[in-house]
Amino acid sequence: MRIIAGKAGRRAIKVPKGVTRPTTDFVRQALFSMLGERVEGARVLDLFAGSGALGLEALSRGAASCVFVDENRAAERVLGENLRATGLEGGRVVRADVHGWLRRERGAYDLVFADPPYARSVLDRDHVAELLGSESLRGVLADDGLLLLEQSSDAEPPSSADYELLEHRSYGGSAILLYAPQGAS
Repeated sequence: MRIIAGKAGRRAIKVPKGVTRPTTDFVRQALFSMLGERVEGARVLDLFAGSGALGLEALSRGAASCVFVDENRAAERVLGENLRATGLEGGRVVRADVHGWLRRERGAYDLVFADPPYARSVLDRDHVAELLGSESLRGVLADDGLLLLEQSSDAEPPSSADYELLEHRSYGGSAILLYAPQGAS
């Protein structure tokens, strides 16, 4: 796995073994093409960060800062290694439960990436629906910010009273959902 473009373009990054399903290069390229110039100077939040591929890509493409949040100890270690190896500045790694951390955070982020574990059955926790229904998430997303969610392409994009679905694109087994706060687009 590697950073695609920007200051750290082509640099390899590590992926924590057995704890993540990293966003593929192809999907990341499509996602950042959708965002265009909105990345430059943005305050970014990478939830369920895993290897940090999304946030690292944003930093490489000119984001001002990125907070990486993941509850897994191996992910935390690999994220730190990836930040050092790429030489990208402005990154901060937080090991915490995403939903609990959001309830305590008081920042305003321009871009929020969330690539949670996919809910494959009715018994699995549906992090995407939980995030879209979370007042805490709305509290950290800037009024003109964007929320980018990744979910299984088999799942229907959830609707939300708080967010407007701007884009829905499927790439193999993954779907990218781009939301804006209601009334912001």
